[in-house]
Amino acid sequence: MRALLVANQADADAGFVGDRFRSHGYAFSECHREHPGEWPALDGHELVLLLGSEWSVYWPQINAELSAEVELLRAARQRGVPVFGICFGHQVMSHAFGGTVSPATMPEVGWYEIDTDSPEAVATGPWLQWHYDVASVPPDAHQLARSAVGPQAWRLGRMFATQFHPEVTETIVRRWSAGAGAQELARTGVGVESLLAQTVRCVDDSRPNAHRLVDWFCETVAASPPDGSALATGPLAAGPPATSPPDGNMLAAGPPTTCPIDDGRVHL
Repeated sequence: MRALLVANQADADAGFVGDRFRSHGYAFSECHREHPGEWPALDGHELVLLLGSEWSVYWPQINAELSAEVELLRAARQRGVPVFGICFGHQVMSHAFGGTVSPATMPEVGWYEIDTDSPEAVATGPWLQWHYDVASVPPDAHQLARSAVGPQAWRLGRMFATQFHPEVTETIVRRWSAGAGAQELARTGVGVESLLAQTVRCVDDSRPNAHRLVDWFCETVAASPPDGSALATGPLAAGPPATSPPDGNMLAAGPPTTCPIDDGRVHL
């Protein structure tokens, strides 16, 4: 089965998520966000996977690239092609289907647990977070998970999105934490060595959780009727309607993560 992988040119590693989709029979063609004119046509593809980015949806300098991604998403929805979006991909999906994207009240950078309505599919974590923006759940979508900062997962018919990063491997986190990434972590108060040590421990949980998430997506979301009529049926189908995100002042994510960071930052 053919699939499109939308990512920035220097950061197109789909990690655990990509590996699990390949085990389900998908083969990816990369679509680099910087060059939308070079993307293959959606015709003949049975999945779109959107990875994260250091970009923000509201940056005016990426309007052309963002418009191309939004056009792809709307075409995929119209044709019933399943979409799985991660972090910036999740934010583009929100923007494309009537949600809003804005700076978060506080960043989430590190390993966190989340509050989930369907733990059999979307585990509580720990999940790697690395974002400074928050996206609302689009109209008609159903929120499946959240944190104190905002929505963490939602579903809209054959589309599913996560704010957290289920794909990350130790290699990915090491790459993100080098160079400019190390400076970025320093500004947020997260120690590089602490984050890497925590990553070594937490990927033992996040790998099977990511695999289970992709399995659920393939078996439930991608397999649902194209019009989304099955969304409100079954124990893992949707969860409650979307609600406004918390204000970020209280813990809204259940018990603390089992992989604590000891660098003094606020834990969510």
